[in-house]
Amino acid sequence: MKVIAKYPFCIFLLSLFSLFGILQCEKAQKPIENDLISVKKNIFETNRIFLSEINELESLVAKDSEEKILQQKFDALRITYKKMEWAVEYFLPTTARFINGPALPEIEMEEHTVLEPEGLQVIEEMMYPYDAENKDELLRILKKLTNKSNTVKANFAVISVSRDQVFDAVRQQVFRISSLGIAGFDTPVSGNFLREMPFALESVKSALKMIHHENSDGNSLQKISQQIDAAILELKKNPDKNSFDYIGFIPEYLNKISEALLEFKKEENIPDVEVTTALKKNASSFYAKNVFDVDAFVPGKEYAMSDEKVQLGKQLFNDKILSNNNTRSCASCHDAKKAFTDGEAKSMSLENVALARNTPSLNYSSLQHGQFWDMRKDDLEGQSSDVITNKEEMHGDMQTIIAKINKNSRYRQFFTKIFKSKNVESWQLQNVLASYIRSLATFNSDFDAYMRGDQNALSEDQKKGFNLFMGKAQCAICHFLPIFNGTVPPNYSKTEQEVLGIATDGSNKKADSDPGRGKFHQTVEFLQRSFKTPTLRNIAKTAPYMHNGGYKTLEEVMKFYNEGGGKGLGLAVENQTLSDSKLNLTDKEMKQIISFLNSLTDR
Repeated sequence: MKVIAKYPFCIFLLSLFSLFGILQCEKAQKPIENDLISVKKNIFETNRIFLSEINELESLVAKDSEEKILQQKFDALRITYKKMEWAVEYFLPTTARFINGPALPEIEMEEHTVLEPEGLQVIEEMMYPYDAENKDELLRILKKLTNKSNTVKANFAVISVSRDQVFDAVRQQVFRISSLGIAGFDTPVSGNFLREMPFALESVKSALKMIHHENSDGNSLQKISQQIDAAILELKKNPDKNSFDYIGFIPEYLNKISEALLEFKKEENIPDVEVTTALKKNASSFYAKNVFDVDAFVPGKEYAMSDEKVQLGKQLFNDKILSNNNTRSCASCHDAKKAFTDGEAKSMSLENVALARNTPSLNYSSLQHGQFWDMRKDDLEGQSSDVITNKEEMHGDMQTIIAKINKNSRYRQFFTKIFKSKNVESWQLQNVLASYIRSLATFNSDFDAYMRGDQNALSEDQKKGFNLFMGKAQCAICHFLPIFNGTVPPNYSKTEQEVLGIATDGSNKKADSDPGRGKFHQTVEFLQRSFKTPTLRNIAKTAPYMHNGGYKTLEEVMKFYNEGGGKGLGLAVENQTLSDSKLNLTDKEMKQIISFLNSLTDR
């Protein structure tokens, strides 16, 4: 106290500097607070319009208005949702699922219950075309949509919204547009997605402007705004899904927008949201190298992948020590030259007897929730133990196998180095095998090279095939870019299954009777004969096809889809989730799609 009292002028200066610092801090914080208030106001206002449009559509339906008028009002309603989709999907994912999720039942696996579908996609099915006999049901679904809009209002009134979360939400929206949006995932009937995308992109630009700091130079915001404007202009030139140039638009516009987002983040000094996600925080686009974090799919932190685990797992994968009688390894049925399949229609037992299903590829199986065709195991750790202990496959006993490994001084030394434990444990064996399989997602095909800028990586037929894949054939509605499997982007928290109405073979005369996931959920009709949607990457190496191996060639597979699946072919498949409408692809177009699929083979 005596020292401070000795220098009263210093006290004055310190006080002045402190006051100046506080004022500067307030000056820096106020714009941020105002920005976040603006964000919430924007969501409230958009949701208010959304609710008003629901009421207007409800009134028009009640008055028995003409189909064209109803469709126009519905299309406007969807566009309004697209303006706030980035926020609702991020902050209220469950609500978003019931506003704009697939027109399929939602399954609560633990309770074995089915929640009926609702929301915009259900309404779309009733609108295109509109049947007045469905009037009461449509009004009921619209009332439920009103409830969801009120849920959005109530939740955004109380939740906190931070600047880093807004950026993260916007970034996810760009990736959503680059996968689900560009495929028409949520407009499978009307096919209006190219007309809706400009509004979704415009909302990205608006949100970024709201969190832009006045003290940053704004170069990145200007750049991304220009790129979005250019993308919107291109979309408006040709909104026809069957003739749109997807193969040109994605790398030239969408990838550049996602790349510019990282520049914006750096310039604006926005920190990462500290949550492990499938898409890495530094991913510049879907097609950048090492874009996916496989650790987002592991059971826990101790299961995280490492190079040491991968190398040990590879050795054990090829070692017959894992089978009961030391006659079979994992590689016996998963040949690396065949994209880790075996080339047989059905897996073969230890006694060389055909089993029930085809051997699935292990490539990219790490990027999904649900292993095996019937998804009976949640992760690769569970998958490996299931195979080892299956009496028809490897007929091993985990305790016996672990005992053999513990007696092997070389293996034991590797395990000790990795896990710091005295003895090898079952979960550790499962983890190293799973780690090796997780390393098989390499993303180094010709298609990836093209998306990264190599204009010569694809032939003209392959480019046309991709455009057909995205548009007329509607393949990407189920096989999502860029993994081409059923794990739903951009959150990758769920892997979908489908009921295709598969026949016993390519003649398509008799329906296959395998219950698939239905075996484990016998009271859930929706899951009967349903199977996971596998990746199409490396599909040129994995013949024969489908869960039963009944389709020998990709030509047979394409003909099956072209006819509308089993139901379209006249088979009794009441719960088929695949559209039974014919695609009307010509022989040449099917060959072009197959040519594109060949470009998905890893080099």
